[in-house]
Order: sequence, then structure tokens, then C-alpha cells
Amino acid sequence: MADITGRCFCGAVRYATPGPVLWAGHCHCDSCRRATSAPFTSFFGVPRASVRWEGELKTNATSNGRVKRLFCGACGTQMTYQYEGWPDETHLYAATLDNPQSFAPKAHFHYAEKLPWVRITDDLPKYPGSADTTEPL
Repeated sequence: MADITGRCFCGAVRYATPGPVLWAGHCHCDSCRRATSAPFTSFFGVPRASVRWEGELKTNATSNGRVKRLFCGACGTQMTYQYEGWPDETHLYAATLDNPQSFAPKAHFHYAEKLPWVRITDDLPKYPGSADTTEPL
């Protein structure tokens, strides 16, 4: 199988991973919305050690120190989300994929934080929090 590849807006940072994709979905949490300036964020998780990076990544750690977001040092594109609770995973943004049409979300996460004006009409499972801590609605 071919690698999953992606890049930032300016092309200065690229990644490739053979996968596997561990999960894929849309996150509605306040933290992701504010970090990406979007009503929700589409991610997929892969083994952290599987990702090969090219280019200069910078890190933005949250105030609680449990989350790191890596971004392109040139254009600022958010590239990955890393959480200390999932030390073996990295979460890549679907919008950075070279072929975003290949992204196949499987669920909505932190649905309890969804903005009221966002209309979701798909049949994907909707978790009020993280899938590993809650049951679907």
C-alpha cells in the first residue's frame, strides 16, 4: 500500500506515513476549534513513530503542558496534534493530506461541544467526549 502523504500550505513541511490509520473523525472540542479557527477539525490518528517529516516544524504547547501542536515554521499551518494521554499516536489534520478526498471519517468526537449553528446530517456515531472515554449518543 502507498504511503499517506501531506503537506503544509506553502510546501515547506511534508509528511509521509505507511499507517495504519488507527481512527478518523471530526473533533468539535473548544480547544481544536480555537487552535484551527474552524467550527470543527477533521483528524486521523497514526502511530507516532511511523511518521516521517521533512522541513522545519515548530511546537506550540498548551498551558497545561499535556498537548503539543506542531506547525510549519514558514506558513504556520497546523500539522499535528499530540496528547500525552496517547503517547504512541499522532493526529494529523485531514486538510493537510495530498489527497484529502481519501479521508474517511468514522465518527464525531466531543459532540457535546458542537457549535449550535453547525448542522450535521451524516449517520456517523456521535460521542459526547473522546471515543475512549464515552459511549456514542
